[in-house]
Amino acid sequence: MSDDLIELKNSLEEIKKNVDDLEYWSARDLMPRLGYTNWETFKTAISRAKQACEKTRQSVTDHFRDTLKMVSIGSRTQRAIVDVLLTRYGCYLVAQNGNPIKPQIAAAQNYFAIQTRIQEVWEQRALENKRLEERNKLRTTEAKIERTIYQRGITQSFEFAIFKNKHIEALYGGVNTSDLKRKRGIPKGRALADFDTDVELKAKNFALGMTDHNIRAGNLVGKTRLEGEVVANSKATRGALIARGIVPEKLKSEEDIRKIERRRKKERKMIESNLDKT
Repeated sequence: MSDDLIELKNSLEEIKKNVDDLEYWSARDLMPRLGYTNWETFKTAISRAKQACEKTRQSVTDHFRDTLKMVSIGSRTQRAIVDVLLTRYGCYLVAQNGNPIKPQIAAAQNYFAIQTRIQEVWEQRALENKRLEERNKLRTTEAKIERTIYQRGITQSFEFAIFKNKHIEALYGGVNTSDLKRKRGIPKGRALADFDTDVELKAKNFALGMTDHNIRAGNLVGKTRLEGEVVANSKATRGALIARGIVPEKLKSEEDIRKIERRRKKERKMIESNLDKT
């Protein structure tokens, strides 16, 4: 980051306010940092920023809150002036809609573009972390239930496949594994779960976890009873999802978990290599 951007970042941090972990900026304080000396002119940039906010389908009042600010006018007296409280996104929109001729605006546009990209990267990484965590949990649960049903009557590979497919059909409203893979463009030889959203991974883990518990608790034995139990729990899980507006079969596939795992492995190797050089 250049010296100009570092200076701008420090300047913005100086005027940032926090209330109950909510950060915001006063437009009056921000105005000189962006090279403006006239409030009426600066209001034009704010107005355009509000319009841009509407176009992105964001709530304007979530990012721009009209308020009054008390300022001193001498002799220990104060008067109220119009102000606008801005979120970080609100500041970004004001910068994007300011006068680009001003060097402060140009620097702010660059700064907020960088910050927005950083935020996007971290949000994507957080989503990947959730999927990786849930996928590993599901692997553990799947291994556990396979041991459980093996001891109680399902011992052949094709029987395991039928058991798993009944679980999928019940969870996805009658859509079987093959059809779901075809619909989502997933290779035949790959696990469906490697392309699941974190919600689907949690749902599968929950349904199979209940199934494993009930099989053990009820001492269920035999293919028919075991399959019936996984269907019942998967349907119950589907019902909970549907009640909250989530239709599993309508969800889109996510990035291949294996690709994310390979990417993370390369990152770890790179970090370890750099540490060895220090």
